[in-house]
Amino acid sequence: MTKHLISTLLAACVVLASCTSEPVSVRQERLLTRWQFTLVDDQGQPAGWQTVTVPHDWAISGPFDRENDLQKVIVVQNGENEATWKTGRSGGLPWMGKGHYHTRIAVDTARWNTLVFDGAMSHADIYINGEEVCYWPYGYNTFDCYILPELINGDSVDIDVYLENKPQQSRWYPGAGIYRNVHLITTDRIHVPTFGTLVRTPEVSAERATVTLAVELQDGTETTSADKAGVEIITDILWQGKTVATIRGEEGQAEVSQPQLWSPETPNLYIARTRVVREGELLDQYNTRFGIRSISYTPEHGFQLNGQTRKFKGVCNHHDLGPLGAAIHKDALRHQIAMLQDMGCDAIRTSHNMPAPELVELCDEMGMMMMIEPFDVWNQGKTENDYNKEFADWWQRDITNMVKNYRNNASVMLWSSGNEVWNQVLDDGIQIVTDLQALFHQLDPTRPVTNGMDQAMHVIHNGFGAAVELPGFNYRTGRYLEAYEHLPQKMILGSETASTVSSRGVYKTPAILRDFANYPDFQSSGYDVEYCPWSGLPEQDFQLQDDYPWTLGQFVWTGFDYLGEPSPYDTDAWPSHSSYFGIIDLASLPKDRYYLYRSQWQTQSPTLHLLPHWNWQEGELVPVFCYTSYPAAELFVNGKSYGKLRHATPEETARLKAGEQIPGVSQMPKVGDFEVPVWGAQPAPELLPRYRLMWFDVPFEAGSIEVVAYDADGKAVAREAIHTAGEPHHLKAIWANRSEQPEELCYITLRVEDKDGNLCPNAANIIRYEGNGFIATANGDAACLDSFVEPQMHAFAGQCTFIVRRGSRGQFAADGLLPAPANIN
Repeated sequence: MTKHLISTLLAACVVLASCTSEPVSVRQERLLTRWQFTLVDDQGQPAGWQTVTVPHDWAISGPFDRENDLQKVIVVQNGENEATWKTGRSGGLPWMGKGHYHTRIAVDTARWNTLVFDGAMSHADIYINGEEVCYWPYGYNTFDCYILPELINGDSVDIDVYLENKPQQSRWYPGAGIYRNVHLITTDRIHVPTFGTLVRTPEVSAERATVTLAVELQDGTETTSADKAGVEIITDILWQGKTVATIRGEEGQAEVSQPQLWSPETPNLYIARTRVVREGELLDQYNTRFGIRSISYTPEHGFQLNGQTRKFKGVCNHHDLGPLGAAIHKDALRHQIAMLQDMGCDAIRTSHNMPAPELVELCDEMGMMMMIEPFDVWNQGKTENDYNKEFADWWQRDITNMVKNYRNNASVMLWSSGNEVWNQVLDDGIQIVTDLQALFHQLDPTRPVTNGMDQAMHVIHNGFGAAVELPGFNYRTGRYLEAYEHLPQKMILGSETASTVSSRGVYKTPAILRDFANYPDFQSSGYDVEYCPWSGLPEQDFQLQDDYPWTLGQFVWTGFDYLGEPSPYDTDAWPSHSSYFGIIDLASLPKDRYYLYRSQWQTQSPTLHLLPHWNWQEGELVPVFCYTSYPAAELFVNGKSYGKLRHATPEETARLKAGEQIPGVSQMPKVGDFEVPVWGAQPAPELLPRYRLMWFDVPFEAGSIEVVAYDADGKAVAREAIHTAGEPHHLKAIWANRSEQPEELCYITLRVEDKDGNLCPNAANIIRYEGNGFIATANGDAACLDSFVEPQMHAFAGQCTFIVRRGSRGQFAADGLLPAPANIN
């Protein structure tokens, strides 16, 4: 059956798609949310139509299956030299295949209509009334197309979107479908096009700032000028609704007095309101939100924002939203940013693809800096059908759309040209990175371009590292000093760091440093002492950032767990199907590592965190760790002191490494079996006492452990206790994102507690939601195959998360436990 015939048959049985819209104005923008969807078989036959709401991820409902995108491959960047079965590599969900979306919308035939797709996964083929109007293969990018007047019959049009996701197209979960928003923009034929303005702030001080503006103008499909179109262009610079400057013409500049500068601490935003006027008639009005700030990167001062040196305290994040899949939702993004900011994080790297516009908008509003990265590969692939198939024909168009989309956003501090591309070590690498950087700077000369390089032993000496404008190293902490000595830039960015692995609430004893440790339960130790052969522990990056002024900061892998890449359980280790790298798990619950980073990054409030739980076998020797911003703390077990410890000084770490035991300082953890590749880092156990307080071999006695923190004067100023939990007694529901005032999605943390309110750390009860408004659920267990879209979930380490709509009513229940009410008002 032809695409045109399928579209025609379907159009007979659908009503006009619902849209969310603003009040009628000279420029109208509506979200197209109601669509018909079907999977399509290899013969082009629909599997069965259903009504869906876009953004929509067709694969997140599952089921999980080992055979979904099962890959037998050599992962060379991990140091492998033979092919093995990679289970769960892309999440174990059915994202492969073909899909078809259809909608019919009303259009104003007297005006110009543009469709903007924020992202469609993938190989999007767009038809209007049966005629192909656009094709865009890369599923992460924003693109637009026109509803040409000659394609309109009557006052409505049929829109068909055909998508295809191929096997081995991704090495993580890509999602599937129209997973980002679709906009219908209605304007005059003379209008400012998509991405049609460029705002810069080349001169910034506390007293004044220069704002420059360039405006593109379009007449239908053709670029035009104000003179040719017979129009005047007037742009007002607005601060809190008040005009503070005006620019006339397609290009110009204005001065703003006493500017309110943008920074993570003060995310002040202005609006450039551009009006296109002909003989007093307003033809178009286009708003560009921007921030006034200056950025610079120099060997003398490092990274400076508004003239102040700072270092990135950043994380890398993939694009999926855990149990919501790839389907974008602003409430979920806001919750992620809020959790990261409480940890002290101030930057996000969009690894390894263009972000959703909503993420960038929220980073502008909430004060989160960004590194935006488009590619995981160039012309050499990491999986058979990844972007290497498209790179030669599409890299220029993809970078152009990405940069023009986000170059006005105040939160964007730098671009990345790619992640761990194989061209680092190939003859064409220097030419490609040079060409990419040239295009970035043609489109945006205000920001530098980095590249996440992992082949340090090569790039330091083969010219590639010297060609990258701002050298970024993924891991390779042992080669930072060598890179600084040999590379001309004299600055190093930790573009991807740590890759420590852990499972929330699961503790493996003894707590020793391990490389790629595997256990029968498919979990990693919550003591934060395990990592992968290519990576390391947080302390190695803390030390580099603290001790060397030429380091620019870091982006930790990762802020949140994500679907796919379940290292160290990535090789024939089903059912593991999501990552262990996250500081926060897939259910948006913090792991202990969250508080380790918070103790170093959060400067607005102190951190005191104690681990592990206190439910063990009598007499068992248990390591007890404390992550704190206070200089010292004392451990008590049932009131008995086990000693007061302080953080080691940098000088003392060298003595620890030499084998010296220093009174009042934690001992080094032991090191287990280790395999260190030539490009990896040696374990550095001597660094842990500098950043952690650790009491090894504490005999378990039922009751409680307590840590008392002391300030620099030796005064007790804070304490935290953990009690031995009894039998599970009841459920407790906590509205985790209530303070964020979500519009729709409410994150509810469910805890299995004993009669005294203590978390039961080993509870695995099935928790049900009995009520309306259910959306999704997760528990953070990378090996759990419970569906995200069924209203029940096993507790993992005593907890799980339910996502419900605001206004939902019902209860959370589990067999044998007292329920928790769910009245989300």
